[in-house]
Amino acid sequence: ALLVKEKKGVVTLTLNRPEVMNSLNFPLLHALRDQIESLRFKPNIRVVIITAAGEKAFCAGADLKERATLAPDQVREFIFTIRNLFTSIEQLNKAVIAAINGIALGGGTEMALASDIRIASLNATMGLTETRLAIIPGAGGTQRLPRLVGRGKAKELIFTGQRIGAREALNIGLVNKICEPKDLLAETQKMAEMICEAGPIAIEQAKYAINNGLETDIHTGLGIESNAYWVCIPTEDRL
Repeated sequence: ALLVKEKKGVVTLTLNRPEVMNSLNFPLLHALRDQIESLRFKPNIRVVIITAAGEKAFCAGADLKERATLAPDQVREFIFTIRNLFTSIEQLNKAVIAAINGIALGGGTEMALASDIRIASLNATMGLTETRLAIIPGAGGTQRLPRLVGRGKAKELIFTGQRIGAREALNIGLVNKICEPKDLLAETQKMAEMICEAGPIAIEQAKYAINNGLETDIHTGLGIESNAYWVCIPTEDRL
């Protein structure tokens, strides 16, 4: 369900269920969780790329065929598992790039939101469509989307459940960059290589300062930044 490729400090995780639009079931969630947690303790890995097999979909969200077989308590377990997985992606001490190669709905968009940088192919479609299924985004979408695109736009997208294309996603700041489908992996790799040129502890501390500082007032955020800077000073890279 998950393909893993490592090259020159970059690990590419490829969701490999193209026959079901790379939708998320328990085995895929568990495979992703195990990989993310193992990468946390590999200092030679600098960047993680998350993408998907096939040309049609990045991830269509939860596997609704599996969901139909689950008892309510199992649904709660699924939501708990996916929410914790995406939080671990967000808090991973590496840069994470989502290469969105097609349809990304529900949990697919939420996985992209948990990544640090999002690059989308021009055929990508994104959206938090859960309210159309009489549920709400449950893997961080109600929290991460407004922090990225603003409260009003996030409410519009979530309340209507509408899907947007790559160009609109770029215009509202949902993705960092768009490109032709054939160029997606090359563009993502190029970004990863630029990050690999930077100091690894600096990247880790910058990510920590941004993620945690944004959740506070600016004075507390500046204190977080200072402490993160102090960690960089004695490093061999800086010296």
